[in-house]
Formats: sequence, C-alpha cells, structure tokens
Amino acid sequence: MNIAILTFEGYNELDSLIALGVLNRAKLDVAIASPTPTVRSMNGVVIQSMIGLDEACEADAVIVGSGAATREVVEDRAIMSTLERLDPQRQLIAGQCSGALVLAKLGLVKEACTDLTTKPWVIAAGVEVRDQPFFARDNVATAGGCLASPYLAAWIIARLVNRTAAESALHYVAPVGEKPEYVARALSHVV
Repeated sequence: MNIAILTFEGYNELDSLIALGVLNRAKLDVAIASPTPTVRSMNGVVIQSMIGLDEACEADAVIVGSGAATREVVEDRAIMSTLERLDPQRQLIAGQCSGALVLAKLGLVKEACTDLTTKPWVIAAGVEVRDQPFFARDNVATAGGCLASPYLAAWIIARLVNRTAAESALHYVAPVGEKPEYVARALSHVV
C-alpha cells in the first residue's frame, strides 16, 4: 500500500511530518509529494519531494497537508487540475487542517474538520465545518488541529491494514504514561 502526503510551499511541519512518522510505524510505503523538487515550511524547514503530484494521484491513500499558502494552492490551476484525478472510489483521501479547503474546492467534501484559521474559507467554499478533531464519510476524512494528524494516519492504517496495526502505531508515538488512554481516545474518533 502506498500513501502520498501532499506537501506544498509554506507547509506545516506538524501536519505532514507527524502523519509521515505514524504511517511509517505500520511499515507502509509513504512519500512526501510536492509540485516542486523542494518545499519550505512556514517555519523555514526545507524538505525534498519524494514523488510528484501525478504519482501521488495514483496512491492508495492521499493526505492533503496544511500550510500557510493553501489559498494560493487552490488558485493554482495546474495543481488543482492534477488533483482533480483524486478519486474516493478507488483511494482513501484525507485533508489535514487547511487541506480541507483543497478537498472542498475539489468538491470531495460537504462536511469537514479544519483548523480555526481555515474555517471561514472552508465555510465560504460551501462546506459545513464540524467542531471536532476528525470526521470521515466513506473514503474521505478530514482532521482539524495540528495534533489531530495522528487521527488521519490511524484512520488510514486501520482502513488499509487493520485496527491492530493502527493501535500499534499510535501506541508507539503516544506519550509515556498515557499510552492506553491516548490510543483508546484516538481510535474512538477514527474506527
């Protein structure tokens, strides 16, 4: 199973890299996908793209990461025309924080979770915003808040592998002394 994390210029490190770390705990084939060879985060962290957007659109699961320039991303016709190939009939699709705006503009969500900054833009795109950390319908999920990215990763692991693999991945990253409670709370949102 291969998973692409769409990561754009101005990306939020917590959204892309935490999901990457949790997904890798399940030994899945995870790649950062960007429209350019490198992207710089909102805090100046430069990472190299592992695959392009075309290849990402063929992945079994796709997470649309968040960032400071998401409104520019949804206005970029070349990017959005490529992302129109995302298909919830054949793949899992998730949006982290402002990634929900990308999913809204692609017409993939009618309800979503997002961060507080992006909320007005998602509402303006005609999507009902839920005041909760995670929401999924069929093969499309959204999460709101940087620390909700493990929920998206766990949802993908549970759907592509199984619940036990999701529990194991979450248990590994959970804070010491809180592991059982953390795993139970996270899975109560996503499974």
